[in-house]
Amino acid sequence: MTSQTTELKPTLTQVQIIQSLAEALAWFEKELSWGVAPAELNHLTGRIGELYAAMITRGQMALETNQRGYDVVSSSNERISVKTVTTSSHVSFNASTFGFVDRVMVFRVNVDDDLGISVEELLDEPTDAAKGKMRLSDGKYVYSLAHGSQREKRPVEELRITASATYSDFEIVRYESGAVRVLRDGVVQPVVVKDVLRSIAAGVGVDLLNSRGEAKNTQTLGADVIRALNLRSGKPGP
Repeated sequence: MTSQTTELKPTLTQVQIIQSLAEALAWFEKELSWGVAPAELNHLTGRIGELYAAMITRGQMALETNQRGYDVVSSSNERISVKTVTTSSHVSFNASTFGFVDRVMVFRVNVDDDLGISVEELLDEPTDAAKGKMRLSDGKYVYSLAHGSQREKRPVEELRITASATYSDFEIVRYESGAVRVLRDGVVQPVVVKDVLRSIAAGVGVDLLNSRGEAKNTQTLGADVIRALNLRSGKPGP
């Protein structure tokens, strides 16, 4: 009789999953700063999506190599297939292994001047419901990202202003969402906010790069510029 031992795979705590997600996002940001196109970072974006799914479901990564059809097992014991994109217009799932999956999650890693890098949820449904939104093609279930729901975006001006500073005849304001706008006489100006902030930053000694040597996004640069302007005028910053 031949005995067979099964290797005990390590599990990750929620803290380790969150730390790993932060490290993966930081590495993604670094690659972008080196000029690598987001579409060329598929392996990294895939890892980001799996870690994000494990975090929000309080689950575990499926640690077997080439796991059959799913990537994460949630705290509710759901087997989740995760797909993550940057610029793709669709994702596909292998029809032959779709029966092993209980839940489908699709994410997009966005690269935005205002927000920097963020993860957006495009789909999160049980497989039966998700399958109804897909088409079968060449042994794969294909989901078009055009199906992704888009929430109506309310005007930022409806939010509370949490910090502001004046520069010349402009007012730089920061809303509670973190968004930054340039106003003149209380009217939002049709300008590229980051370009205005860069110009002001050069005059008040604000670094355009963060501690990792990467360009600050608009929200971070805006907060730093407002703080610097208020310090110069003796007004408390944000």
